[in-house]
Amino acid sequence: MILSAFFKALAQLGDPRFRRVLWVGIGLTLALLIGATAGFVALLDWLIGEQVFLPLIGEVTWIDDLVSWSSVLLMLVLSVFLMVPVASAITSMFLDEVAQAVEDKSYPHLPPAQPVPFWDAVRDTVNFLGVLITANILAIILYIVLSPVALFIFWGMNGFLLGREYFTLAAMRRLDRDKANALRARHSGKIWLAGTLMAMPLSVPVINLLIPILGAATFTHLYHAIIASDPSARTSQDRAR
Repeated sequence: MILSAFFKALAQLGDPRFRRVLWVGIGLTLALLIGATAGFVALLDWLIGEQVFLPLIGEVTWIDDLVSWSSVLLMLVLSVFLMVPVASAITSMFLDEVAQAVEDKSYPHLPPAQPVPFWDAVRDTVNFLGVLITANILAIILYIVLSPVALFIFWGMNGFLLGREYFTLAAMRRLDRDKANALRARHSGKIWLAGTLMAMPLSVPVINLLIPILGAATFTHLYHAIIASDPSARTSQDRAR
């Protein structure tokens, strides 16, 4: 079911509306990463200064230049850690548009969806980003203590959080919040696995630029696949219409 949803999302890359959102999403993602990298480089420049004194070597003036010239490599490294919150923010901005393009192509029989009210979406996004950032900061201790499996902890934890957010946003276009949460709880294992499979390529520089929008499309397909396989969920969606 998860792989089917992903390949359906991948097959829609040629759709002009889908492709436009994809390029806008990539552009905003790059802008966020460049901004974060520039801020980090500026902070390092301020901390290091123009000159550094090293024992046995003496005064060194090239470290500041090295930090500046290596900013592209630095951005690629930072993207491994920054792409999870960036993916969350991009999805909150574009999921409704991506989901509509997916539904127009693959589920044209459905009635119009009910977008989440703007301020509710803003509140959910801020709350979720807070949880996401806090969880990753606290997980640093686990990464240090359990360093051989740190990457798996990173994938598993962020897969759980991202799967929860992506699926809830997709479901709330067709169900109210309580029904969306209940549906997610009944299929939590499948949603966690889908989120983990999404978190894994988020840690691969360059490829991770495509994942936020593809993830939004994948979870839209996954929502409809779960609805089709869950009789009680189908009843809830029919009533929501």
